[in-house]
Amino acid sequence: MNQKGNFKKFLLLWSGEFISSIGGGLTSFGLGVYVFDKTGSAASMALVTLLGFLPTLLLSIPAGALADRFDRRLLMMIGDGCSALGIIFILICMMNGGATLAQICIGVSVSAIFSALLEPSYKATITDLLTSEEYSKASGLVSLAGSARYLFSPVIAGLLLSVSDIKLLLMIDICTFFLTVISAAVVRRGIGASVIENKEPFLISVKTGWQVLCKKRGVIILIIISSVITLFMGMFQILAEPLILSFKDAKTLGIAETICACGMLTTGLIIGVKGIKSGYAKILSVSLFISGLFMTGFGLFENIIAICIFGFLFFAALPFANNCLDYLVRTNIPADAQGRAWGIIGFISQMGYVIAYVISGTAADVLGKISGRGVGRGSAMVVIIAGLLLAATSTLILMSRNIRELENKED
Repeated sequence: MNQKGNFKKFLLLWSGEFISSIGGGLTSFGLGVYVFDKTGSAASMALVTLLGFLPTLLLSIPAGALADRFDRRLLMMIGDGCSALGIIFILICMMNGGATLAQICIGVSVSAIFSALLEPSYKATITDLLTSEEYSKASGLVSLAGSARYLFSPVIAGLLLSVSDIKLLLMIDICTFFLTVISAAVVRRGIGASVIENKEPFLISVKTGWQVLCKKRGVIILIIISSVITLFMGMFQILAEPLILSFKDAKTLGIAETICACGMLTTGLIIGVKGIKSGYAKILSVSLFISGLFMTGFGLFENIIAICIFGFLFFAALPFANNCLDYLVRTNIPADAQGRAWGIIGFISQMGYVIAYVISGTAADVLGKISGRGVGRGSAMVVIIAGLLLAATSTLILMSRNIRELENKED
């Protein structure tokens, strides 16, 4: 279904997701600070993150199958629009005197359930709109949109929290949902519905998606390795905030997160303009290796300047890894199976996040008590260990001939 001349439509769709990412980042940052202030526990923060993520993961496979059976743009509109319901619930609880941990967990879970419709449909729509030559450039922009929640949201949220409270952040996030739904609607009108006339039974559709992935041994190996990688990166993601909040305030946290995310902005823009032409497996391995080293440096010092430097370098390496991983997988999957395939890929590769969210907060709390240095340094210890393991795991990519062969595919 790839068509030339659709890059402008992609940019419109991307703009909507960019705005949505900023709004989601405001809520994520605000809830993290709110929960940590109320509980002082990294485990509580991890629980909220887990329940906001787990429904999306569990529903990724059926959502991927739906993306190949129904209009992908319509599914994006439903997912984006209805995910606002969970945030509205939390806002109502806040306005009635403050939300409990249980109420926050319910709200983020509801939002995540509807968000599950979005990801496979969005990725499959990119394939619908673009030619294979445009994938690499588009991947850099998609990575940049994903980084907006780390780049712009923290500093905006930190400043807003210094003059208002979390309710304002939730209101802004709710407003962004309407903008993203409109952008998806415009793109849908421009290219028409993507409904498949001869629909396979649901379970057969999922099975077919799995069979497509199994045709390429390198794809399966890469997905499994990705799951291990997300385990370590998930630990960093959940523990960076309590690490900084243990000795700095929310405003400083927001500024630090934005400085760190500027690394992703810098390299994301470079890749978005230049793209990557070859050597995907090698670049993927090297970028993940140095990411692990920088992650380790992030946890070594209780110094905000050192944290910002290592955080910047860590995020600067990520777009290279994301771009290469996306390219190696995307170009080895038929266009008509993209939705099912990405649903399955998301489920397997992101299982690492589930494990990270389950164990990282508790591990940080326990190590903090054992060492007698508090949850902040306990979080730092876990981040250091995760960084070293990420660097070690990255070497497995270059050792796999099947992964290297993926970039030799003829389009």
